[in-house]
Amino acid sequence: MQDRNYDLVVVGGGIHGVGVAQEATAKGYSVLLIEKKEIASGTSGASSKLIHGGLRYLEGMELSLVRECLTERAALLRLAPDLVKLKPFHFPVYKGKGRPSWQIRAGLTLYWALSGFSKDNKFSTIPRSEWPDMDGLRTDGLEKIFRYYDGQTDDALLTKAVMHSAISLGADLAMPATLNSGELLNDGIKLTYTEGEEVKTCVAKVLINAAGPWANSTLGLVRPLTQGLEMDLVQGTHIVVEGALEKGMYFLEAPQDKRMVFALQWQGNTMVGTTETLFSRHPDDVKPLDEEIEYLKEVLVYYFPRFKESIEKGLLSSFAGLRVLPVDDKSHFHKSRETVLHPDREKSPRVLTIYGGKLTAYRATARKVLKRLESSLPKRKAIADRSNLMLKQTESGE
Repeated sequence: MQDRNYDLVVVGGGIHGVGVAQEATAKGYSVLLIEKKEIASGTSGASSKLIHGGLRYLEGMELSLVRECLTERAALLRLAPDLVKLKPFHFPVYKGKGRPSWQIRAGLTLYWALSGFSKDNKFSTIPRSEWPDMDGLRTDGLEKIFRYYDGQTDDALLTKAVMHSAISLGADLAMPATLNSGELLNDGIKLTYTEGEEVKTCVAKVLINAAGPWANSTLGLVRPLTQGLEMDLVQGTHIVVEGALEKGMYFLEAPQDKRMVFALQWQGNTMVGTTETLFSRHPDDVKPLDEEIEYLKEVLVYYFPRFKESIEKGLLSSFAGLRVLPVDDKSHFHKSRETVLHPDREKSPRVLTIYGGKLTAYRATARKVLKRLESSLPKRKAIADRSNLMLKQTESGE
C-alpha cells in the first residue's frame, strides 16, 4: 500500500497542535494530526481555564506577550461566544502586605492601554459599602478592591472545538495513535505510526512537534537525531472546593510567598490554582502533590474563611498539568511565557517543535508556525478565512 502524502503532520492534540491543524487546513494544506490518547488529554485540559492577557506578566515587562494575548482574547470572545465568556475579576489590596495599591492601579492602567483602551478592559474600584457582599472576602486590613475583566473557558471543550473545525475543513485525525519513528528526507520526513492495532506510514513535507511536555521524547524518535532545547517542566495544580463565589473571580497574593493565585467560579463551585513545582518525573506521571494541595487550601481559607468547612468535608477534585518553560536562573513564577519555535534546520525546516505557549494565544502561535514554514511548503489556495471561523461546542464535547 502506497504511503499517504501530507503537507503537514502534527503530533499532539493539545491546543497548539489543533490550532496549527486548523490554520493549515484553512490555508489549503493537507494535514494529519496524531494524538496518543484524546484531544486535550494533557496540559490543555489542566489549565486555569482562562482566556486572559496575563496581568502578572507585566511584572516581567513581557509587554508584547500581554498585548498579543489581549488581542487574541478579543478575537476568541467574538469567534467562540459559547465557549469564552468575559468575567469580573477582583484584586484585593491589604495595607502593608504585598503589592501596594498604586502598583496595582498602574498595572491595570497599562493592561488597559495594551488592549487599545478597550471597553472590555476598563477597571474600577469596589465601594467600601459593598465589601461585606464580596463572597466573605477577608476585610481585616483591606485597603482597596480593584475590579477588571478577563475571559474564562472550558479549556478541553475549546480545544475539541478547534479540532472539530480543522476536521470540517479536511484535516485527518489519527486517535488513539502513537508515533513510532521518523526518517528525515531531503525535502520532508517519512513517518511510521500505530493507529489502533494497525501500523501505518506516511510522508510529509513537515512534522510539527506539538507534544508539549513530551516534545523532546518525540524528537528522539526522528533519525538522524534532531537536537532539542533544554527545558524545565513545571507542575501546576488546582483544587475544586464545594461552594460558589457569587461575585466573580479573585486574583490573590498567596500569604506564604506572595505568588499570585486565582480563586475562580467553576461549574457552580470554586477552583483554586495554580502552583509552580519543578517536575522531574515522566510526564505521564503528573499528579497533584499533597504539599501543593495544602498550599492552595491555605490560600483559600486565608482570604475566605467560610471555605474552611467545605475543605474539611473534602475536595471535590484536584488536577495537575505541566508547563514547558525555558531553563534559566529565574524562579518558575518569573520565567518567560513566550512561545519558542525550534526548527531542525534554518532553511526549509522538516521538523518544527513548539516549546511553551499560552492557551489564549494559540491562534497567534499557529500563524507564526505557518509563517516559519513557508519555504518548506508548496503553494496552496486557501479554502477559508480563519479570522472569521466560528467555534462551537459540539453536542458531545468531542
